[in-house]
Amino acid sequence: MPKVITSSEQLELKLSEVPEMPIPKDALMVTPKHFSVEYVINPHMAQNVGTVNKLEARNEWDVLKSTFEQIGINVHVIEGEEDLPDMVFCANQSLPYINETGDKHVFMSIMHADERKEEVPFIEQWYRQSGYEIHYLDDNEIDDFEGCGDAIWHNGRRLLWGGYGYRSSLQAYETISETFDIPVIALELVDEDFYHLDTCFCVLDENTVLIYPDAFTKEGLELINSVFNKVIKASKYEATKLFACNATCPDGKNVIIQQGCTDANKNLRDAGFSVHEVSTYEFLKSGGSVFCMKMMVW
Repeated sequence: MPKVITSSEQLELKLSEVPEMPIPKDALMVTPKHFSVEYVINPHMAQNVGTVNKLEARNEWDVLKSTFEQIGINVHVIEGEEDLPDMVFCANQSLPYINETGDKHVFMSIMHADERKEEVPFIEQWYRQSGYEIHYLDDNEIDDFEGCGDAIWHNGRRLLWGGYGYRSSLQAYETISETFDIPVIALELVDEDFYHLDTCFCVLDENTVLIYPDAFTKEGLELINSVFNKVIKASKYEATKLFACNATCPDGKNVIIQQGCTDANKNLRDAGFSVHEVSTYEFLKSGGSVFCMKMMVW
């Protein structure tokens, strides 16, 4: 079986046979002290340069942090750095992993945009202090890889979903798969509004996922439908304007999502999830929401 799977014809694994992996109970967050929209590196930023209300952004961040804590997540905080306005989106700079013996590992990202490359060393410092073994991709062979923005763990399994096409190279997953000895199901992204996998694909529990279908190829949708028993589909408006699929469900039960996602929230509740709506309107101006603003860690 290929370690990096790009079509349903290559999909020979059965989910029940994939080894289990502990669900992380801690989250890393970066304060929005220096958050703003100062440049344009995705379509959502284009009309929002200089429009961020910093006080409101801090209020939104505080509420999000409190919401994680209310559902039992232990939050670690890093201070944002000057001249790195997007560092607050701390899902992007790394991919952490815990192996079968409990050893903690992390791959550091190769950020696609020059404006964000200097974020990585600050995040790496936290991992070093927290006992992680650090791994790097070869930037002579791999153009880019943006961590858990594109690489998303299947709930409770040693299976990685990997987005590629805009911010992460398909080749990166070959190195990650070999190093961690895990299968990767790679999904090509085809709509620039959904430039990261976490903007159009939200794993809810082992059997359920929330997606925006038009962000994927036919092959990608076949892979998703082959693995998940239940696929909840977000509408174009809620996915594009409210980042419905940039929600997060860290415990398989509680979904934290941008407020106003009426259709998605009804479908989530009908599927048995508890929905917690928060405002991330200031961060939407930069093309990010709930999932982008945290990194689940062990």
